[in-house]
Amino acid sequence: MNAIRAWAARSAGRALEPYEFDPGPLGPEEVEIAVEYCGICHSDLSVIDNEWGISTYPVVPGHEAVGRVVALGDQAKGLTLGQRVGVGWNSGSCLYCRHCLAGDQHLCVRIQPTIVGHHGAFADRLRAHWVWVIPIPEALDASTVGPLLCGGITVFSPLLDFDVKPTHRVGVVGIGGLGHMALKLLNAWGSEVTAFTTSEAKYEEAKTLGAHHVVFSRKPETMKAIAGSLDMILDTVNVPLDWKAMVATLAPKGRLHVVGAVLEPIPVIAMSLISGQRSVSGSPTGSRSTIDMMLDFAARHGIAPQVEHFPMSRVNDALEHLRAGKARYRIVLDADFA
Repeated sequence: MNAIRAWAARSAGRALEPYEFDPGPLGPEEVEIAVEYCGICHSDLSVIDNEWGISTYPVVPGHEAVGRVVALGDQAKGLTLGQRVGVGWNSGSCLYCRHCLAGDQHLCVRIQPTIVGHHGAFADRLRAHWVWVIPIPEALDASTVGPLLCGGITVFSPLLDFDVKPTHRVGVVGIGGLGHMALKLLNAWGSEVTAFTTSEAKYEEAKTLGAHHVVFSRKPETMKAIAGSLDMILDTVNVPLDWKAMVATLAPKGRLHVVGAVLEPIPVIAMSLISGQRSVSGSPTGSRSTIDMMLDFAARHGIAPQVEHFPMSRVNDALEHLRAGKARYRIVLDADFA
């Protein structure tokens, strides 16, 4: 087997460098994919910089991969050579723990993230267990679908997990990489969508992306105007908020659901939850079956992330573009190793 060519960070915070490695023999349940496109997620930056304290170097980032199957282990199921597929945040799970057996493979205690202790998709090829290699519906554009495999499923899965209905009023905090996909998905879901933003310049764009209402979260009067009205808030940002003001916008039985990786503790007054039977929760990505459902839903409704493209050879420029907050709203790398 030929060496895999990739881009890797040798230590925390370093620029990515060309890197080659021998993947060894293909496992019986593994699939090898020739990478065509790979989205960049803020989680890639977090792992490159070891913000979560779980990185192992060298790090080959990339967990929103789209490409073609080029090799199949002799026990890999349901896939064919040449098929277009994708791989998201997870590339393996045990399949025998109670969480896997219940269909919650993403909650497996032995979960294998694609870019932690495993080489990711800023590479010409990628390997993953067949369960986590996901067929891409033909109706979806291969060059833009990658971000749905991480950011998209992260904001879609809570709709199923918490039985969000078309009659519900749902708020989305942050109009960025995750938030813009949440607005599109929730609008197609049928919910009444409120976008929270700190930028008045994003008012019209939020409406274009699917928001029915836009609230400037730094203005107390606008927050008070919607007090007690929202059935769910999806917090997609990784910075602290005015948590008291956010909880106050929830209706009875409302839920503040966190999918942005906020590193600081979230202070919540117990009585603000108890008095209205409100909840605060969080979740990672989603199960394999939920990813399939999300892709089918996106294909049916013509939902695609808003992306900018960089050649993979300019990966460091792309990462700096993301660090600077200039991405609108996701970046996709086009593999150009030839």
